[in-house]
Amino acid sequence: MLEHIVVVSGSAPLEDPVVNALPREATVLAVDGGLDHALAAGLTPSRLIGDLDSVSSAGLAWANANAMISRHSTDKDQTDTELALALAAEMHPARITLIGGGNRLDHSITAIGALGHRSLMSVLRLDGWWNGKHFDVLHGPGELKLVLPPASLLSLVALHGLCTGVSISGTRWALNSVELAPLVGWGVSNEVGPDGVVSIHVSAGVLTIFNASTPTPPSTTTAPQP
Repeated sequence: MLEHIVVVSGSAPLEDPVVNALPREATVLAVDGGLDHALAAGLTPSRLIGDLDSVSSAGLAWANANAMISRHSTDKDQTDTELALALAAEMHPARITLIGGGNRLDHSITAIGALGHRSLMSVLRLDGWWNGKHFDVLHGPGELKLVLPPASLLSLVALHGLCTGVSISGTRWALNSVELAPLVGWGVSNEVGPDGVVSIHVSAGVLTIFNASTPTPPSTTTAPQP
C-alpha cells in the first residue's frame, strides 16, 4: 500500500507553505494544467491525467519525457480531477491529499466535492488544501482526530447530502449524534478548545471539515472505514 498520494489540480499557483508541508516520499499526480503549477513549485509528478487542454506545451513535453500520461477525451462525463482521484484510489493509498486553487467557484466546489466519491471510502485519510485553506473529508461511518491551534475556527459542512450521527468534542460547542442537513450553517464557525484536540464522528454521509490550521503536517489519527 502506498502511504500518501498528492493530486495537484486547479489553475492557481501552489503556495510555498503548503508544498513544504508535503512529505517528500509522497507520490504526486498532476491534473492537466496543474502539472505546470506542480513543476513550478518544485514537485515531480509521476503521472499526468486529463484531456490536456490546459497544460502548457512545455509542461506536456516534460511529461512526455518524465511521466506516464493518461489522456482522456474532452467528451467525457467526469472532470479531470475526478479521473485523477479515481486513479489514485486504485493505488490503494493510506492517504490522498488534493492541492490546488483557482477563482472559478464551480471548479472549486466540484474539486473539493470529488473527495466525497464512494470509490474513495476505503482511503484512511482524505484531505486537501484549496487556495491555501485546509479541509478534511470524512466518509461515514468514520472518525477523525485533529490537533489544531487552540481558539482557531473549524466548520463541519454536509456538502454531499444529509449527514447523520455527527458528533464533535474538544470545541467550544459540542455536538452529540446530530443530523446535519445539506449546506446548513449549524456546524459552521466552531472554536477549537484550549488543548487543541478535536474528535469528530459521522455515522452516515460525507462530512467536510474546514479548519484554519497553518500549512504544517497536522497530527491526526483516523479510525478505519469499512
